[in-house]
Amino acid sequence: MKNIAFIGLGNMGSGMAKNLVKNGFSVLAFDLSNEAMAVAKTNGCELAESAEQAVKNCDAVVTMLPAGKHVKSIYEDTILPNVNESTLLLDCSTIDVATAKLVGEMAQAKCLLMVDAPVSGGTKAAGDGTLTFMVGGEKAAFEQAEKVLSAMGKKIIHAGDCGAGQSAKICNNMLLGASMIATCEAFQLAEKLALDPQVFFDIASNASGQTWSMTSYCPVKGVGPASPADNDFAGGFAAALMLKDLTLAMQGAESVGANVPMGERAAELYREYCEKAQENGGLDFSSIIKTL
Repeated sequence: MKNIAFIGLGNMGSGMAKNLVKNGFSVLAFDLSNEAMAVAKTNGCELAESAEQAVKNCDAVVTMLPAGKHVKSIYEDTILPNVNESTLLLDCSTIDVATAKLVGEMAQAKCLLMVDAPVSGGTKAAGDGTLTFMVGGEKAAFEQAEKVLSAMGKKIIHAGDCGAGQSAKICNNMLLGASMIATCEAFQLAEKLALDPQVFFDIASNASGQTWSMTSYCPVKGVGPASPADNDFAGGFAAALMLKDLTLAMQGAESVGANVPMGERAAELYREYCEKAQENGGLDFSSIIKTL
């Protein structure tokens, strides 16, 4: 399995496609953005004139698209009608569980193997090839997909049947969003109580309050490992994307009657933050500390 069609070369997809090339795959890439296509070419990808051209005669298709409607549309109209019967399909987008299951069923109806494989780790991990993939799909599909995903990530986990990858992703990011807000609150409270942020970090990062949001992604400039806070919250994982994932989590919770009050409040706070100023949505999600 050497020839990969890669569709969707945004902040995450660009780094992922680059790592496929780096690890010996031949990548035929397509994106609607000319700028993204230029970056892909610099990274060693061949460029397709259309998504239809990209997916013909490839061993596997990787998609990294903004939302469920885009995934459903391109699989239904372009990918499924044009791929070979042996082509493996991997959707790495973060979308709603219902659409992931629907597209998986569409692929199954054509006797094609497919996985939903959303990622965790952000743009840096995408560029470094250290993403975590949460994979939904039958065992045979996972075993084939693992060979491709391993070129882009350090941890590949089979979450279950079709749609399970998306379920894992939205639960994970609901936890991340809520814990980041709590981490920001704790640093702001520590400051108001005249506790030096570095001292608080040294204590809490080695105590029961330790979280990934603190020790790996501290929202305070100059404290802990390098993070978007050290770059005025540029780059990283955009607040608008966190809001998207929290919204998906709330839809998932509603569909099964789950009570998730902390998740609901996190979604409310990120929605308020993104709506307050247009530029907020493009800043890293840890920038919500500015409002607390």
